[in-house]
Amino acid sequence: MEETFDRDKLVRIARHATTEVFTTMLGMEIEPLDAYAESEPPVAAAGILSLIGFAGTWVGNGSFFCTAPMACAMADALLMAEHHTVDEEVLDAMAEMTNMILGNVKTELEEILGPMLLSIPTVLYGRNFVKRSMGKREWVVIPFNYKEERIEIQICMTPNPNPDGLRNCLRPYGVHA
Repeated sequence: MEETFDRDKLVRIARHATTEVFTTMLGMEIEPLDAYAESEPPVAAAGILSLIGFAGTWVGNGSFFCTAPMACAMADALLMAEHHTVDEEVLDAMAEMTNMILGNVKTELEEILGPMLLSIPTVLYGRNFVKRSMGKREWVVIPFNYKEERIEIQICMTPNPNPDGLRNCLRPYGVHA
């Protein structure tokens, strides 16, 4: 289990997971862009943000962000039905994409960081919202382009300040940290 976090390895894992899910599940070829770190909250955004939590010897959050038209296009491909506006199916498709992409990231991270749990996604849709983690945390942003649309996978990880408490949480799931 590693005590430090290799940002470049995280970027490679997230890029691979994202391109695989888009290609396999949606039949969409996305273009990876240069990853970067973000420590200050970005300016207010508009679109759909899906958040998921990681818990293990390292803890944090992962998010999937895109515009409403991109979310509709993903829902169209995933559900094989047209979506012209954001509705319950589009929000569910965003949650499912988050599960698939960041679930694959979690599986790869477990080989490096040890056993982890993954929360269920929370999907937010709106305008002028800002995401922020408690304290000063660095988010690794892994962006992609699909046609004229931008997609972002964002991950924020930190060592668990209470790994002993985690061991008690994992035991009912048959995981021994």
